[in-house]
Amino acid sequence: MQEFRVRISKDDLTFSAGHFITLGGGECERLHGHNYRVAAELAGPLDENYYVVDFGAVNHALKTILKRLDHRMLLPTEHPLIQVEAGDQQVEVTFAERHWTFPREDCVLLPIENTTAELLARHVATSLLDALESATGRRPDMVRIEVEECPGQTAVCELRGE
Repeated sequence: MQEFRVRISKDDLTFSAGHFITLGGGECERLHGHNYRVAAELAGPLDENYYVVDFGAVNHALKTILKRLDHRMLLPTEHPLIQVEAGDQQVEVTFAERHWTFPREDCVLLPIENTTAELLARHVATSLLDALESATGRRPDMVRIEVEECPGQTAVCELRGE
């Protein structure tokens, strides 16, 4: 049995963003940011060109996804204790007694429970699968996304066929 994989890890697959995460016991980190690096690995059968997927298509899709996150405040919309209310001009965020207001154009509202590196990796993975299917008409059997929030700290999400 043969399995084919491709991996993309380039110096320009990065984004810088602000966030905070909640911790057990009702704690919440202070606002802070990271210079994230992303790598992708995909697996599946070869197509008519003998590719798992065209490197150019993966690179373009990843850059488009990361550009939406770059230089933004990342806010989770699925967290049970964080209230995120987006207006036309601003986003109001509340967690317990803490309250923040951000310019709407500076925020990305993500359909995730917390803005951990693990869930950011899952968000990038699902977005990449959708983008590749839209661009190529094919969906790889597996995608593995690595999100490094700082040197030595990397989270990984691997999704396999649906």
